[in-house]
Amino acid sequence: MKSNLFNMKSLDFYLSSLTNKRLKEVQHEIQPNDFVNSELMSFDIYLQKFHQIGSEISQNKDIEAIKEMSQIFKWSNDFDEIFNENNFEALVLTDISRKILWVNSGFTEMTGYSKKFAVNRTPSFLQGEKTSNEVRKRIQKKLLIGTPFKEIIINHKKDKSTYKCEVKIFPLKSDTTTHFLALEKIAL
Repeated sequence: MKSNLFNMKSLDFYLSSLTNKRLKEVQHEIQPNDFVNSELMSFDIYLQKFHQIGSEISQNKDIEAIKEMSQIFKWSNDFDEIFNENNFEALVLTDISRKILWVNSGFTEMTGYSKKFAVNRTPSFLQGEKTSNEVRKRIQKKLLIGTPFKEIIINHKKDKSTYKCEVKIFPLKSDTTTHFLALEKIAL
């Protein structure tokens, strides 16, 4: 048992020292069931990496979903460039009239609103008394221009609390703009 505990501690520290790239390379070799009967001295380090891996897997699935939709709608955008250069917590896909067609799970975590609630609404349901009218107008004007842009807007969660949301909006184009993709994260 002491040897097993030592090996688990060593693995725990080893995992915490890996770069994200290296962790992705070795994660298939790590079996979660191996940890069930073992006591870890630094379980918080393990959980931190485990959560990080889970988040990366979820984001990769979200990116793949957008790429699949891209094939259906024949968007000409370079999604590898978009996602390599911009990080996000939430993704929101709207049609040209700004009606939400799809959101990822990160949207629910960020706002408290379910995917089902968000679909077929415009993102304006997130706005409230503390949302700047000036920022709203800037966003509307920039959407009409049809080039990617970034804004920070105060949004309201389902529980009525507010948060600063950094929104990067990308017009999605085939021959013309057909949709918008918003990459969102909490602004610091």
